[in-house]
Amino acid sequence: MKTYKSRKKIAIIEDDRGLNHGIVLAFRNEDYEFEQYYSLSEAKQARIDTRLDLIILDINLPDGNGFDYLRELRKKSEVPIIILTANDLELDEVMGLELGADDYITKPFSLMVLRARMQKVLREKKIGNDMYEIGELQFDFDRMHFYRKTQEIELSKTEQKLLKILVENRGHTLTREVLIDEIWTDHAEYVDENALSVSIKRLRDKIEKVSSKPEYIQTVYGIGYTWKEPKNNNKNEVTD
Repeated sequence: MKTYKSRKKIAIIEDDRGLNHGIVLAFRNEDYEFEQYYSLSEAKQARIDTRLDLIILDINLPDGNGFDYLRELRKKSEVPIIILTANDLELDEVMGLELGADDYITKPFSLMVLRARMQKVLREKKIGNDMYEIGELQFDFDRMHFYRKTQEIELSKTEQKLLKILVENRGHTLTREVLIDEIWTDHAEYVDENALSVSIKRLRDKIEKVSSKPEYIQTVYGIGYTWKEPKNNNKNEVTD
């Protein structure tokens, strides 16, 4: 069975264009998708939040202090953050960690070190925290608890599998073939494609406000399905 995995979404907020582009070039063949920003104003305008898997944040930016931005982010988001700084001061390191940074790297640094730190932070955030909060929806796949506001949603094993792969690959279109291959893992020689359509309808009936006008589970005609969140949705993803 071929496993479909989404690329990790990483934002770089670094005014040194050479370093910013260098990080992207170094890791372009890996499972990372980068968003590049060169100032705090650019990052704020883009409304960076927990739709990302990781933020690499420079402390000394031309239009503000990275510590202040880190403090703002932590009020609304638990997205992993690695701080970059030219200040080789223990006080800065302590402050960054106390404000909620997950790691701290002093310039200059090797890209091998950065790669190892990125992998470590992403791995630690994933273990035991397979939880998502998306608007009024809360999904805890570890404990198999699913809610809209305070009302629990009962999902079958198949519906849980379908929901999980859609949420994990949000923003990506998954073909019907991929979904069938991922969800029905009993190696059955034949699976009726209608089974997927039925499962999609049942899942929509349970999580969408109006199943006939889905906000989240969108049909990509002739291809498959995608999880798409409304632009005004305040999603707080605990982990990926």
